[in-house]
Amino acid sequence: MTSARGLVIAAPASGNGKTVVTLGLLRALKRAGIGISSAKTGPDYIDPLFHAAATGRPAPNLDTWAMRPETLSALLSATQNDTQLVIVEGVMGLFDGANLPGRPDAGSTADLAALTGWPVVLVVDAAKQAASAAALVSGFARHRDDVTVAGVIFNRVGSETHAHVLHDAMNAACPDIPVLGTIPRDGRLALPERHLGLVQAGEHAALDRFIDEAADLIAASVDLDALQALARTATLAKARDGRAESLPPLGQRVAVARDVAFAFCYAAVLDSWRVAGCEIMPFSPLADESPDRAADAVYLPGGYPELHGARLAAATRFQSGLRDAAGRGVAVYGECGGYMALGRGLVDADGRRHEMAGLLPLETSFAKRKLHLGYRMAETSAKSPLGDPGIAFRGHEFHYATVLTDDNASPLFRIANARGEDLGPAGMIVGRVAGSFVHLIDRADA
Repeated sequence: MTSARGLVIAAPASGNGKTVVTLGLLRALKRAGIGISSAKTGPDYIDPLFHAAATGRPAPNLDTWAMRPETLSALLSATQNDTQLVIVEGVMGLFDGANLPGRPDAGSTADLAALTGWPVVLVVDAAKQAASAAALVSGFARHRDDVTVAGVIFNRVGSETHAHVLHDAMNAACPDIPVLGTIPRDGRLALPERHLGLVQAGEHAALDRFIDEAADLIAASVDLDALQALARTATLAKARDGRAESLPPLGQRVAVARDVAFAFCYAAVLDSWRVAGCEIMPFSPLADESPDRAADAVYLPGGYPELHGARLAAATRFQSGLRDAAGRGVAVYGECGGYMALGRGLVDADGRRHEMAGLLPLETSFAKRKLHLGYRMAETSAKSPLGDPGIAFRGHEFHYATVLTDDNASPLFRIANARGEDLGPAGMIVGRVAGSFVHLIDRADA
């Protein structure tokens, strides 16, 4: 295995433009002939697929709160193989994490930077500030002794004069932190968003051109040689070959729903199942495909069923295939969007109800949205496709759905937030059909 050097691209907060900057850096470095790979900090299904579009390589999630050390080590090792430089995109602000008692930055991008020893390049939106930006950078650089802010990129800079002020302020306040670039405002470099984040990579007809334009701007505005010179070899010991098993395989042959309605699936989970000897059998509910009858388990990941309610309701082969599988005793498991698709009905944002598979006594609605967001600790309450009662997992929840009815079904989990505060029962199980709103990331330590 080769040993790559790494950098972390972070920001003071969400909205500073770090995703577009990261995509531009990845494509610009790839075009320069650098062996480049990437990863995303924290729970995120969307950004890694943009990374993959920019580099042509998979981009795993790295989560210091939700992943066991062996899982995180294995993924870090895989990311460093056969490449020269690893760029990790942070999540939210550099120090935003799971908010544990006394450790509000637990699980943050800063924690990953400290664990790996990789320096941080801070992307700062300078659109509404000038010299004050240097004070912000100085504060971030001094906040944790075990995190090195090694450089800064100012984004959305208004003019050459604005850029000169930023350089002068940094020279006065933080002479040891180089300004690697000042990126001018460019209205073309904005990615469309919806309620769960960016519109998915697979829904952009001109994504490659967008990334090329971002790379052109980055190459013209950022000192790529100076940026690469900051990278360091990870201090974390590399793992042995292979992947730690993230979640217990649902079966030997697992039919997995994969399309834009069911895209929220962690690649590390499927990879760990493949390493365990499982066959992954993808199918598309939106194309009205049924799970393969040879499958002994069906997995419906999260996604956007609320945007495709009418098509899913009309997908008779898909729905009858699910019912047939459940009737034959096949394990069926759904997360968030997949969980809603297993219910009786889904009400979209316009108040229209769409018939779902009816395998769980669940009605959900987006007519009155309510945000459910945060890390979750989950312990199984009953025997299920995930195994026996009492198995502990870590994951996260991020959705706007409201539960209209659940008919007092048997719960799948007992859940708590990252601080350990009890949130009560969650999900449901009927026979060998189960699901919840929680996206599972990894098994928890015993």
